[in-house]
Amino acid sequence: MPNATLSAEFVRKAVCEDGKAKTDWYDTAIIGFLLETRKTGGKTYALRYRDSHGRQRQHKIGDTQSVSFDKARQAAQMLRSRVVLGENPSEERKIKRAIPTLAEFSERYMIFVKGYKKSWSSDLSYLKNHLLPKWGSSHLDAISQHSVIEFHHGMRAEGYAAATANRMVILLSFMYSQAKRWKIPGTETNPCIGVKLFQTVSRERFLTPAETQRLMLALEQSESAQLKSIVTLLLLLGCRRQELLGSRWEEFDLERRNWRIPMSKSGKPRNVPLSAAAVSLLSALPRWEDCPYAVPNPETRLPYKSFFASWDAARKRAGLPDLRVHDLRHSFASNCVNSGRSIFEVANLLGHSKVDMSARYSHLSQQTLLAAVDAAANASGIDWGQAQPAKTGDNLAVADV
Repeated sequence: MPNATLSAEFVRKAVCEDGKAKTDWYDTAIIGFLLETRKTGGKTYALRYRDSHGRQRQHKIGDTQSVSFDKARQAAQMLRSRVVLGENPSEERKIKRAIPTLAEFSERYMIFVKGYKKSWSSDLSYLKNHLLPKWGSSHLDAISQHSVIEFHHGMRAEGYAAATANRMVILLSFMYSQAKRWKIPGTETNPCIGVKLFQTVSRERFLTPAETQRLMLALEQSESAQLKSIVTLLLLLGCRRQELLGSRWEEFDLERRNWRIPMSKSGKPRNVPLSAAAVSLLSALPRWEDCPYAVPNPETRLPYKSFFASWDAARKRAGLPDLRVHDLRHSFASNCVNSGRSIFEVANLLGHSKVDMSARYSHLSQQTLLAAVDAAANASGIDWGQAQPAKTGDNLAVADV
């Protein structure tokens, strides 16, 4: 390979040697800095070096039409310094080019999440309607924390609920965390870290015993053959709506009083203990030949996609227009706590992976505690109403001490 003292003048005059497809002219001043000339007339600056494993690498700086000699020389000096320090500019550029866009990564993510959690359709909806329109064409390393904060606050300004805006940040953060586990380039920094979520006020609606009675009476009048069974089981089991609607008879062991849900929201199977009342109701449910589902639509013999119309009519008839189906799960949890069961037990029954997810029900135990202190007072045998302290100004008989 010919050596030369590269300069702007030399670059202007340099040509490919006769009989060759290209010629590399090595600079005598900067080790590895070269000018590649081709018989087509094209000329390119590059730095050739050996990486830490001794393999020869070449890092393209740019063509002579786009980069001046002075700029190319400065770049070569900087690159050479990095090589001496053990860096590999060529590999770094290769990795940089391999960084996917959010849209590209979302395709792999959705394949994964469909087998990971049951609520994958929510992720798909958030991506298609919000995240991809914003960052779909952006490479993962190009999404900044500042842009996430702007997007997060922008959703609130557009009228979206705080919880909805928070879900976007939570989903994006989870995607970055998963990408990092898969060693996807560009995910060294998660742009959602440090983004403060909006405070949300959770709506906790629990049925009182009187309201439960009204609801059950209203269900008796429903035109839906399965609504009463579905609602009653939701109250007795504390499961999620889709878990019950998709349940199959093969999952239930009524003798051992156990329901094994093969795929819960967390993506893992879980066991649900069955109360005697639940076993009695399940045993009485109608069954259809060649229909594996526990509470199917009698007409289609398939799980209900929705039963909102009949539910809405029943709740209004019961004078409970604000009651949601999911509130039946909350009511189950509140009944457990108020009957003296611990938060740990409630978390297990609800299928929560963390106890703090069930902490919202901890305040309900106050009713149980109040009943306990009243019971302790009554057990003493004293009429505490007669033991009230005398009012100020009353004559007090003071015994000698």
